[in-house]
Amino acid sequence: MIIKLKNNKKIMYQFSQDLQQVQERINAFLAQQLNLNTAPSPLIEAMRYGVLLGGKRIRPFLVYATGRMLGADLIQLDYAAAGLEAIHAYSLIHDDLPAMDNDSLRRGQPTCHIAFDEATAILAGDALQAFAFEILTQAPALSAEQKLALVSTLAQASGAKGMCLGQSLDLISEQKQISLAELEQIHRNKTGALLTAALQLGFICSPHFGDKTLAQQLQRYSRAIGLAFQVQDDILDIEGESEVLGKTVGSDLMADKSTYPKLLGLDGAKQKAQELYREAISTLDELPFDTQALRAITEFVVNRKS
Repeated sequence: MIIKLKNNKKIMYQFSQDLQQVQERINAFLAQQLNLNTAPSPLIEAMRYGVLLGGKRIRPFLVYATGRMLGADLIQLDYAAAGLEAIHAYSLIHDDLPAMDNDSLRRGQPTCHIAFDEATAILAGDALQAFAFEILTQAPALSAEQKLALVSTLAQASGAKGMCLGQSLDLISEQKQISLAELEQIHRNKTGALLTAALQLGFICSPHFGDKTLAQQLQRYSRAIGLAFQVQDDILDIEGESEVLGKTVGSDLMADKSTYPKLLGLDGAKQKAQELYREAISTLDELPFDTQALRAITEFVVNRKS
């Protein structure tokens, strides 16, 4: 909790309450936007299952936190956050497939291809990807330039210049010894790209869109928190509990994946997470805005247990 001043009164910032409100807001918005009927096809049911199954909604939180900090309209942020979370959900559905990570548990529930079937899961992921870009174009009261920037940013972050590249590099690195630089390349793309995009989307929706210096500062922060998120993920794959994580602990070890604990040792990985935390906070110190929400999510990322 961080104290701020408002109307000469001290107010405690409640991160857990803020996160819960964001979760409720984006879940309601996604449910409304995906209130479609594809019967007799189970497609929309599988899409809703994949995106509304649960989750911490860290990426939407980053969109809202950045946008609010910069004076963006909340309704516009709804569309940006929904597009981003739809891409994230599609990536998880595909990531869980037998040809990829072959996971049967996601957020404490059967993965999409287990709950439905492999073909339906693939199509649900495909449809969520298309939905993501459709929803970005529908954001009200944004200029054509801003909408184009939203689409371009999310496309680059999710495709062959971002998340998909990272996933591909991750798969071909299994059962291999790779360098720390190669591991960082994997995770700056696989995990970090969408987290960076979250900050960018909030920024694009704001009146500060076009401030290149601010854009670079936000990118530095997001690159640090994105990598810290993955380092903590790797740590939790060793120290976490399946019931808390909602997925199988030790899956990376079983797949012989390259991880930070594998390269640096468990203590070294924890030290790396703290270094990235300090780098992220140091960048926030440079911003002339109220950064309390971003500071709180940074602390949450490196100390989370799920």
